[in-house]
Amino acid sequence: MDEIRVESWSELHERLFADSWNEELGLHRSNFAYRGRPTASEDLTTSLARLGGDTKSIERPLLRHFRKYAARDEVPVDSTWNWLALAQHHGLPTRLLDWTYSPYVALHFATARARSFDEDGAVWMVDYVRAHELAPRKLREELDREGANLFTTEMIAQVASDFGELNKLGDDFVVFVEPPSFDDRIVNQYALFSLTSNPEISLDSWLAEHSGLLRKLVIPAALKWEIRDKLDQANITERVLFPGLDGLSRWLARYYAPRKTERLGSDPKGV
Repeated sequence: MDEIRVESWSELHERLFADSWNEELGLHRSNFAYRGRPTASEDLTTSLARLGGDTKSIERPLLRHFRKYAARDEVPVDSTWNWLALAQHHGLPTRLLDWTYSPYVALHFATARARSFDEDGAVWMVDYVRAHELAPRKLREELDREGANLFTTEMIAQVASDFGELNKLGDDFVVFVEPPSFDDRIVNQYALFSLTSNPEISLDSWLAEHSGLLRKLVIPAALKWEIRDKLDQANITERVLFPGLDGLSRWLARYYAPRKTERLGSDPKGV
C-alpha cells in the first residue's frame, strides 16, 4: 500500500485526482473509489467483522431476519444482493464496506467528526478497475457483456444468486458494486460498496497482497479545519449528503458551534 501524508490543500487535490486522465476517452475519469475516515488509525474492517464471532454463521441469520421484518417493497427486485445493499445502507452489520466515487464526499467523512479534529484523518483510494481484473472469469465476462467497469446488484445476481454461489466462483476476490438508488442519500453520496467473496476476507490483507491497488492519503490534524471550511463553502455538507431534517440539523449544529468546542456535531454514518 502506498501511504502518503499530505501537507496542504493543493497537494491533497493533486493526490486525490492523480491518474484520472483516460486517454481512450479523452476525459478525466478516475478508476478509484474513495473512503474517508476521521482517524487515520482505522483499517478497512467491515461492520460484520467488527461484530465478532463466527461471521459465516452470523451473516445469513442477520440478513434473513432483516428481510423478514422489512417492508416487502423496500427493494426494487427481490435478490440477496439488493437486500444486502439495503441492509448495509441502514446499518445492519454486513460484509460490505462503504465507498464513494467522489473524493469530496470522502473528505467530508474524514472531517465531519469534530471531536476527532485533534487526530489525523485519512482517505483510502482503491483502483476498482484493476481489482476487477483479478475477479473470476464469469464476473469479468459479465462486465464485458455489459460494457461496464463496475457491477450492479443485478449483474452480480446474473452470475451468483447468493453467498454460496459467489464463494464458489473462485479464490478470494473483491468486487465493487453500485447499489440501487434506494433514496436520495445513496444518490447524493455517490455511493458504492466493496463486496468480498466470503465474509472472512480481510480487505486490508487482500489489497496488501496485490500491489498498486490501494493508496492511503493521511490528512494531518492541522489541515482538517481548512478542508472542512472549504467543503462547507463548496456545499459538501450534511444538509446535502443526508437530505431531510436530520441532515439539516447535523449541518447547522456543526456549522454554528464554536471552533474550540470539544463536542461538536455528531458522528453521521456514511462512506
